[in-house]
Amino acid sequence: MTIAHWLYVLGVLVVIATMILRRNVVIPCITFTFIIGLYFFGGNMVTAVQVVFNASLVAAKELLSIFLIIGFMVALLKSMQKERADEVIIKPMHKMMKGPLISYLILVIATVIISLFFWPTPAAPLLGALLVPAAIRAGLPPMMGAMAIALAGQGMTLASDAIIQAAPGLTASAAGIPVELVTSRVTFLSLITGIIAISLAWIMNKKDINTFNPQTYIEAAATKDAENSNNPESINFKKAKFISWLIVISMALVIICMFLFDIKGGDSSALLGGVALIIISVNSFISDGVSGLDTVADCIADGLVFAFKVMGPIIPIAGFFYLGSNDFAPAILAEGAPGYLFDIGQIIATAIPPTGFLAGFGLLALGAVTGLDGSGFSGLPVVGTLAGAMAGGDANIAATLGSIGQVSTIWFGGGTLVAWSSLVAVAGICGVPVLDLVRKNLIPVLAGLFVSAFVAILFMM
Repeated sequence: MTIAHWLYVLGVLVVIATMILRRNVVIPCITFTFIIGLYFFGGNMVTAVQVVFNASLVAAKELLSIFLIIGFMVALLKSMQKERADEVIIKPMHKMMKGPLISYLILVIATVIISLFFWPTPAAPLLGALLVPAAIRAGLPPMMGAMAIALAGQGMTLASDAIIQAAPGLTASAAGIPVELVTSRVTFLSLITGIIAISLAWIMNKKDINTFNPQTYIEAAATKDAENSNNPESINFKKAKFISWLIVISMALVIICMFLFDIKGGDSSALLGGVALIIISVNSFISDGVSGLDTVADCIADGLVFAFKVMGPIIPIAGFFYLGSNDFAPAILAEGAPGYLFDIGQIIATAIPPTGFLAGFGLLALGAVTGLDGSGFSGLPVVGTLAGAMAGGDANIAATLGSIGQVSTIWFGGGTLVAWSSLVAVAGICGVPVLDLVRKNLIPVLAGLFVSAFVAILFMM
């Protein structure tokens, strides 16, 4: 290994230490990108500064499709909210909430469905405002409502990201493998984790559910319902129903087309994003008439602002870790530049077999550490690049190791176990203390992660 390799190792260690200290890792990534560029070009300050920009530019080009699909789906959700079509879609579920268990399962299912298409963070306020009060009236404690949304949305759905494919896209890109290899594996592993965590959450809190008295919450929920019902002019039911059916049918057709025509990876994202843009345009004209020519731009802008706010810091972070990849290092530095993390991973792979328990649980632990920053996504370039390096060119092993790391990273930081993540929003919407929510999630999530990693090591390598 060269001095540059050791500098890269130091950079990775500093990044991980920064995550453990719950600080953002953007500055460490920029700093070590500059230092490595400075060393590679023999102390040329100007070129080293250019390397910092080029690393972010390469990362931005690679991740642009992910930014766009997130932005367009959030924009679609905003266009639904104009005529409150989102409420029309969810309203029938109220009648189905007849008891605590049914309410818990409905919250889980609704969270999964909505989060698959609109992402958990923007979907959480909708679910919390419309479904949690009905679940409480049916006898489900607010803490269990928060756990259902967090485990199903911030954990299971976000970790797999099977429809939008932003998360597996990041992991696959860093590992240098096709995204569909990661998507299939990570969906299966996240499903295992989710089923175990959601089931254990119910079993372990059965006593609290049995002793819960919903009477203290009914009055507040009834007041909220009365406010909504006393304002009938705020919703045009014909428009809302048309928009809701348009979206439901369109998304169903998208999924059918994906299966019928074997549309995967970037092609599936392109199909989903194109349909979203068309529906946003139609919704804007339905809601605003000719003014829709202007408001459609506002919807798209709001969606893209959300996407860049959530994912923007990932660009310089990914730039640093792309510097460690054989596929991207030449574009950032120069032709013939080594992939530093890839070289380090190969050295590790000679000491640690990539198909054993040490490798699998090592990626699980690394994912947990990188998820501590609370974003859930900044660690994906780390686990992806290392998985690709350790696999020694075997795409299937790289996909399995990357999937283990991705599930761990997002379940921790996406999040269900990090109090300073988007879990704060879920806790606030459901009216429960976020630290109590973390403690309730801890054992179910850790049990689910352990079992999913065990299954991956035994059957997927």
